[in-house]
Amino acid sequence: MESFFKEHVDYTILITVVLLLVISLASVYSATYDVGAGLYFHRQLIWSGIGILLMLIIMFIPFRTLQLISYPVYGASILILLVVLVAGKVVAGSKSWFGIGGLGLQPSELVKVTTTLALASYLSQRQVNLRRLHHLAITLGIVFVPVALILAQPDMGTAIIYVGMFFVVLYWAGASNILLLTFLAPAAAAIATLFGTTAFVAVIILTSILLYLIKENRLFSAAVFSVTVLMGMSVQFIFGKLAPHQQKRIITFLNPDADPLGAGYNVIQSKIAIGSGGMFGKGYLHGSQTQLNFLPAQWTDFIYCVPSEEFGFFGAFTILLLLSLLLYRGIQIASMVKNRYASIVAIGLVGTLGTHTVINIGMAMGIMPVIGVPLPFMSYGGSNLLTNMIMAGVLLNLYANRKEY
Repeated sequence: MESFFKEHVDYTILITVVLLLVISLASVYSATYDVGAGLYFHRQLIWSGIGILLMLIIMFIPFRTLQLISYPVYGASILILLVVLVAGKVVAGSKSWFGIGGLGLQPSELVKVTTTLALASYLSQRQVNLRRLHHLAITLGIVFVPVALILAQPDMGTAIIYVGMFFVVLYWAGASNILLLTFLAPAAAAIATLFGTTAFVAVIILTSILLYLIKENRLFSAAVFSVTVLMGMSVQFIFGKLAPHQQKRIITFLNPDADPLGAGYNVIQSKIAIGSGGMFGKGYLHGSQTQLNFLPAQWTDFIYCVPSEEFGFFGAFTILLLLSLLLYRGIQIASMVKNRYASIVAIGLVGTLGTHTVINIGMAMGIMPVIGVPLPFMSYGGSNLLTNMIMAGVLLNLYANRKEY
């Protein structure tokens, strides 16, 4: 029995997830106990218990079953996204939730997993070649359909997670350098334009150098360069089409002090909370920003501020270390499994969790725009936590079946 667990259980992932859950519960309790919101802690405790049970169940599902149900569960999840657009309830301006009693369920969280499974199932087929236009179109379609439905809610923050996962999967699945640059260069030019002409010109020069080094078809390279320039020059037009609250988030990201009591308030208070923790923090339940509720609903998207203030650099680094260890172990699993489908699934889940981590902690530190992205295994919320636990369960499953072809 001991040899069975040693062979089939990845204790690195298991212990890391449990530690993150413990820190999450302690942080949610600290952020809510003195502001009359203790209900959130009790809910998170229940969701954590359900999540652990769900993780263990998925861990022992036959590996081939996961592969067989990839397309059916993807199709069902797309149908659910359509239903939520019609019958869902509006929360924070997005029609992305089902109301169940006093609780809410956000389908777009779970669809991250089903999209990864479907993408892996398609890309693992031997005949699929990303250099062929129709294969690339199908690959794009698998991701574009849920992204389009989520943008219709609208929920840009969640949609960006899918894009991050997609780029990671494309790279791992063997996409050519020119294909990756085709997607990345225009996005980089658009983002750089927000920081001014100098940043935009720098991206254009870098794109030119990379296109020269790749030495692909000149006509195609010229097209990529043209699209990159056009995307950068179109930013102002695209910016004007965004909703007012989305424009405010971008302006706040570029200059939080422009509206310190409005759109920039959360970012400023978040940076104060993190910075005021010092090396070892102010002590558990003694964070002034946390206990005096300077940062509204800090148990959700800004949960990183709580341990950072109360345990200082030590607390902030511990969370980063645990999340980095989880991501690193996921990459190791993607490398060691014998089955191509399993490898792509593992890297897709790593891409999803990694994008969440980078954006959320970047938001808290003021180096990323505030787009409502939770921190994996840490932020309050049943839908997100259960989805994270499902992803952990799938990684554990892939590790247990790593020798299967």
